[in-house]
Amino acid sequence: MAKSSGIGKYAMWILMGFLILGLGGFGAVNLSGNIRSIGTVGSKSIPVDAYARQLQNEIRAIEQQTGQQLPFAEAQQIGLDRAVLQRVVRNRALDHETGELGLSIGDEALREEILAISAFQGVNGEFDREGYRFALQQGGVTEAEFETSLREEASRTLLQGAIVGGVRMPDAFAETLVNYVGEQRSFTWSLLDADSLTTPLSEPSQSDLRGYYDANPDLFILPETKRITYVLLTPDALVDEIDVPEEELRAEYEARLNQYNQPERRLVERLVFPDQETADQAAASLEVGGTTFRALVEERGLDLTDIDLGDVGRLELDAAGQDVFAAKVGDVVGPLPSSLGPALFRVNGVLPAQNTTFEEARPALQQELAMTRAVRAVEARAQDIDDQLAGGATLEQLALETEMELGTINWTPETDEAIAAYSDFREAASALETGDFPKIEQLDDGSIYAMRLDEELPERPNPFEEALDDIRAAWDTEQTVNALTAQASTLVTQLATEGSFEAAGLDAIIETDQTRNAFINGTPPGFMTEVFGMEPGNVMVLPGEDSIVIVRLDEITPASQDADSAALLAQLGEQLNQTLAQDLFNIYADDVVRRAGPQVDQRALQAVHVNFPKGIPWR
Repeated sequence: MAKSSGIGKYAMWILMGFLILGLGGFGAVNLSGNIRSIGTVGSKSIPVDAYARQLQNEIRAIEQQTGQQLPFAEAQQIGLDRAVLQRVVRNRALDHETGELGLSIGDEALREEILAISAFQGVNGEFDREGYRFALQQGGVTEAEFETSLREEASRTLLQGAIVGGVRMPDAFAETLVNYVGEQRSFTWSLLDADSLTTPLSEPSQSDLRGYYDANPDLFILPETKRITYVLLTPDALVDEIDVPEEELRAEYEARLNQYNQPERRLVERLVFPDQETADQAAASLEVGGTTFRALVEERGLDLTDIDLGDVGRLELDAAGQDVFAAKVGDVVGPLPSSLGPALFRVNGVLPAQNTTFEEARPALQQELAMTRAVRAVEARAQDIDDQLAGGATLEQLALETEMELGTINWTPETDEAIAAYSDFREAASALETGDFPKIEQLDDGSIYAMRLDEELPERPNPFEEALDDIRAAWDTEQTVNALTAQASTLVTQLATEGSFEAAGLDAIIETDQTRNAFINGTPPGFMTEVFGMEPGNVMVLPGEDSIVIVRLDEITPASQDADSAALLAQLGEQLNQTLAQDLFNIYADDVVRRAGPQVDQRALQAVHVNFPKGIPWR
């Protein structure tokens, strides 16, 4: 049998697996005892070491990806042990199959591959017999075991190659997919809404609305609802009671002096030149009116955004500051020195100096510092209020005895008003269950609250009287769409025979060469799917939620046959070939496993699992 050129690669993976288990650096399993196999697959046993090694490698790989320890119990919860066992069983079934077929590699081929493995070579590049023995000893495996593993892996590879070799998906399949994706449509369409009605809708009677309600009960269903009682204390409720000392206000003002007193600034653009001569020539062309500042910028291959300095102070411009600040808005000055070389500066705006006195800043400072103190005051009350709840106080009693305000809310996942505007409350309300004990929780603005679930209401019909506004809106929408559809039906024949949208009083919107995944704003869901099902000249009326669309297909453009399409076709064809080959081999391997009749000793398997540490130490 011809040797497999990929044996060396497999040998390295097998060797690394042995070393990981043998070195014990990652909490290797202690498998000492009489258990040598966890079962059989056909004529092949399933060695304990092989299963344990692969399972431990999988756990270690996940730990490397996440950077966290993966206890064995969690590995079992995610099904890692079952996945590894399934893979080991399949490999042993394939080993049994290759044995039945007499498929293997010769001793000479195996020898050449082992000699070529760099891990077994000495400093002179030649095979080191002692290094080979030592490496396998470190991995806890004998030479016979290692060489048997190489033979089995190579045999499986040869078997897989024989099954999938030459497998190709018909070219027509890839071509069909490329044509499907690349085809384009050109069409004309127009949107009609309530304003397009030629005849106004009639006013519905009470019986009309009642009939619509009875005919469409699913439209008026209230979602699952939690009726919640809560108490809430916000910093805003305490802020008016808090007085901030004058000296603290003045100290905060002094700390922010740079914020309240800012010098005059300019909005400036700076165009830098490589040398003084080039800068002088640009300035001269501006003076004689031969060009503009924008033109100079574009000649350098730049946009105005590339040279915009934003608002700057005089000192930030160094030596150019005095001239720039002496210029008027719109003036270009320079060339002047800059940190990047000679430059022209254009002044786009003047930001006057800001001088805010303490008296002017005082109200905002008072409010801000008082709010900060109010947040701390709410936090200070939280523990005492929580203790009262733990002592048996009800939410109603807290509202009477503390500053907390009592409220109720009918909460659904769509509720976002009042206290439900807080995302933390919505998350807690979603998890709230009957019997949960009220406790103090904090919101992101420093507020505290506690809540109690009073009742859970299932999905239920919204009573007619309470749903009347929704019923009227839904009735109007349906009648509008029906009236527009009837109005548009008279235009279909005319438009299909080269009629003009404009002549029919429609606003024509022309779309050219649109693909299947194009998004056309204003069209109903599934619009492009309907368009791609039409033939040229066809006209359709497509209803939307509260409008309709009239569309006529003008032209079908086949997928282009350019280089990009050819590359896509080749790539897709290769992917399809690989997918088909893998699927065929999986079907074959499943049949091999079934015929081999695997037998797993659950007691031996459990013994292996027991020897795994609860958590493999992370390094």
